[in-house]
Amino acid sequence: MPLTMIPHDVPMTEAIMVPADRLIAGDPRQGVANLYSDAGGEFHCGLWSGAPATWRVRYSEHEFCHILAGRIRIREQDGGEWLVGAGDSFVVPAGFVGTWEILEPARKIYVIFEPRRENSADA
Repeated sequence: MPLTMIPHDVPMTEAIMVPADRLIAGDPRQGVANLYSDAGGEFHCGLWSGAPATWRVRYSEHEFCHILAGRIRIREQDGGEWLVGAGDSFVVPAGFVGTWEILEPARKIYVIFEPRRENSADA
């Protein structure tokens, strides 16, 4: 299997919108360029960009983020708060509930792992 490069300057190939019921304020436009997915559909990597906005999040996946540009405030439902910017890397674990607030136009590399729940009672 060949190596997959994740260049930082790839144009966004897909436009997405924050759903209206999750949007708190701002411009809901985001872009994504998924550059790799495994054959089982559990592991994904690519680039994401977002305009200044605030929205509610509820993670079912584990996500590693490396911020390339911009500033983002992430608030946990129970009170924790982090301000991240260019050069910062962090993991958002599955089960995280809170808000993302894009303070200035942002761009990140993402790596997502979401195991399939085929054998789960919830499936």
